[in-house]
Amino acid sequence: MKSTTSKNSVDFFTDRFGRGELIVLESQLPGHPSSGKSFLAAKPVSSVCAYGKKIIIRENGTKKVFTMDPWEALKNYQSDKKNWLFGYLGYDLKNYLEKMNSVNPALVNTPDFYFMEPSVLVQFEDGKAETILGDVPPDSENEPKPAAGTLKNIRPGIEKEEYIRNIKKIKERIKEGDFYELNYTFPLVGEYQGDPYWLYSKMRDINPVPFGGFLRHDSFSVCCASPERFLKKSGRRIVSEPIKGTSARSERPDDDRYFRDLLMNEKNRAENLMIVDLVRHDLSKVATPGSVTVPKLYDVQSFGTVHQLISTVEARASKGVDSVDIIRACFPMGSMTGAPKIKVMETIDELENYKRGIYSGAIGYFKPNGDFDFNVVIRSAIIQGEKLVYPVGGAITSDSDPEEEWEETEIKSRNITGVFQNHQ
Repeated sequence: MKSTTSKNSVDFFTDRFGRGELIVLESQLPGHPSSGKSFLAAKPVSSVCAYGKKIIIRENGTKKVFTMDPWEALKNYQSDKKNWLFGYLGYDLKNYLEKMNSVNPALVNTPDFYFMEPSVLVQFEDGKAETILGDVPPDSENEPKPAAGTLKNIRPGIEKEEYIRNIKKIKERIKEGDFYELNYTFPLVGEYQGDPYWLYSKMRDINPVPFGGFLRHDSFSVCCASPERFLKKSGRRIVSEPIKGTSARSERPDDDRYFRDLLMNEKNRAENLMIVDLVRHDLSKVATPGSVTVPKLYDVQSFGTVHQLISTVEARASKGVDSVDIIRACFPMGSMTGAPKIKVMETIDELENYKRGIYSGAIGYFKPNGDFDFNVVIRSAIIQGEKLVYPVGGAITSDSDPEEEWEETEIKSRNITGVFQNHQ
């Protein structure tokens, strides 16, 4: 699927906002089971962000700084505004759910969460654009189009030998009974020059997904090509769609061997089932008793470069439960941690050599009525200055093969490296 420049396209409207702060949430696969509406939110009238317990609220040209638990600060902000809010939750908010720390160095300096209240909001559905809030700036032929970007010196943040050693350590810890499954990751780091939105649009061309996202902040950008939904709330209905299990996709449309291999592979099915059980447990903390169900188990869905094994878990929220509390009960998503959650998060900090930050978190929105929809931040480039960070990883179980796990990270990295191979 190629990006479009029609008068109702996300690209057409994004070009009209120059270089200001904005967030695009884009469902790029019409007809896909998880596809829905797309949004462009821009020109914030207020925003909130957290660096640990340091909370910063900007509104009407003023800046308010205070100390508070970040989850409570977000809850208060969302409750106070009762408006459309767009932003992200970073992985390290885990430290304010349990007694944990993030001991590794951050590769970029970004808030633990950031949300903004847009003054302009455009909704896209079925090829049509509808302005929900504010006025869209007029089209300017003088606005320069994003020039092609360049990426240099992209390299893994870990040597293959160390990666293999750590996989073997994880397998030994599983054998000893410390945990069942652990999602182990490392960053690719490179030097990017160019407009981040150009990179996002090219990632979309290579691998269109149902939960794409682009975030442009004053000090950083996020280009997200996520195939995975973390959590959605519609009324009292809550839906999670965890992904566990990945295989390459053949360049031949009629070649379905990788599709079949993914579905029948016992390791992939075991990975997926363990995370489904974890999601069921998390949802049960905020759901009406007996309402947690699994309407889809082991559903193979195909994207630009990969096949993925996806399941669907649903629940009915208990009466009166707060939207932020629902997210907090399920955060971070089990597909990015493993099980049991607390033990594996502690071990992740031991074995990984960087602070995950936005990666493994969630990008999405709240509606004025408290409904929400958030993705899982994977297949994502975080850009600050000329530094680009693109983490990759996978779930490790007792029967994981270290060489095959390394190969899987190379498959997942193609969403970024393929942009520049194709553009040469």
